[in-house]
Amino acid sequence: MPQDLLLDAYSNAIIEAVERVAPSVVSIHVEKPSRRRDRPGPVGGSGSGFVITPDGFIVTNSHVVHGARAIHAVTSDGHRAVADLVGDDPHTDLAIIRIQAPHLTPARLGDSQRVRVGQIAVAVGNPYGLDATVTAGVVSALGRTLRAQTGRLIDNVIQTDAALNPGNSGGPLVNTQGEVIGVNSAVILPAQGICFAIAANTAQWVATELIRAGRVLRSFIGISGQSVPVGRRLARFHRLEQTSAVRVIGVAPGGPAARAGVQEGDLLVSFGDRPVRGIEDLQRFLGGDAVGAEIAMTLLRRAERVSTIVVPAEAE
Repeated sequence: MPQDLLLDAYSNAIIEAVERVAPSVVSIHVEKPSRRRDRPGPVGGSGSGFVITPDGFIVTNSHVVHGARAIHAVTSDGHRAVADLVGDDPHTDLAIIRIQAPHLTPARLGDSQRVRVGQIAVAVGNPYGLDATVTAGVVSALGRTLRAQTGRLIDNVIQTDAALNPGNSGGPLVNTQGEVIGVNSAVILPAQGICFAIAANTAQWVATELIRAGRVLRSFIGISGQSVPVGRRLARFHRLEQTSAVRVIGVAPGGPAARAGVQEGDLLVSFGDRPVRGIEDLQRFLGGDAVGAEIAMTLLRRAERVSTIVVPAEAE
C-alpha cells in the first residue's frame, strides 16, 4: 500500500474516533478554597469530563472536583451549566457530576480488558483551557499501578504516549471506534510520553456505585496485582474457565491476604465460586457485602493449585 494511503487511513481512523466522542466531552471549571494564607479567596481550576447518560451524569477525575465550592461544565455545543457533585472516590481518582442540559450525547464505554499494547489511543480534553484538543498515540503498556492522592494504589492503569497536559484530567481516552477505554488521569513530569488513564471497566464499576449510593463501599484483601494471561497448557491442566487471571505483585503485611497465605507471584484465578479474569473482576467482587465473610480463593503457585480462605476487611 502506498505511503500516502497509509497516512490517510491513519488520519481517517483518528478523525472518526474524534467525531464519535467529541460531542460527549465537556470542559469543567471549579472554584476551590485557597490553601494560601496570603490569598484567602477562591482559586479557579479546570479539567475535562465526558457524558455517560442522556440525563446528564458525567465522569471526571476526583482531583478535578474534590473539595470544590462550585462546579460548572461547558458542553461541546457551548452550553454552560451548574454541576452537582454526585459522588467522589479519591481511591480511584474518579468522580461523578451531573448537569441539566439539552441534547446530551453519551459516550460509549469500551471493554478495557480487550485493550492491547500498541493499539491507537486518542485523548480528547481541554488542556490549559484549550477546548476540544485532540492528541493521539498508542497504548504503551497495560497493568500499571498508579498511587492515588489517598496513598492507595490504583491497579490495572493504562499507560499511553498520547500527550496529556493540565486540563486533560478526567477526559476520555478512546480507541479508533470512539469507545472510551480509559479516563485520563496523570502524567509523569518532566518525562515525555508517559501518561496514564484509569481503565474504563474500573470507571464503569465506580460510576455505577457513585450514582447508586454516592460512595463506593468496598472491602479489601491487601494485595496489589495486575491482569495477566494464563498459558493454555496451565489453563487446560487445571481445567480453568478463563484465559486470564490476576498476578499478585504485592501483599500487605498483616492484611487478610497475608493471613490467608497469599504470596507474591501467585495467580489468583477464583474468588468464591467466580472466576477472576482480571483486576476489574476482583474489584467488583470486593464490595461491601464481602466484609467479614469467609471466602474461598483459588491460586496457582507455579504449577500447583492452592486453595485458601480469606476474610476481607472493610476498606477505609
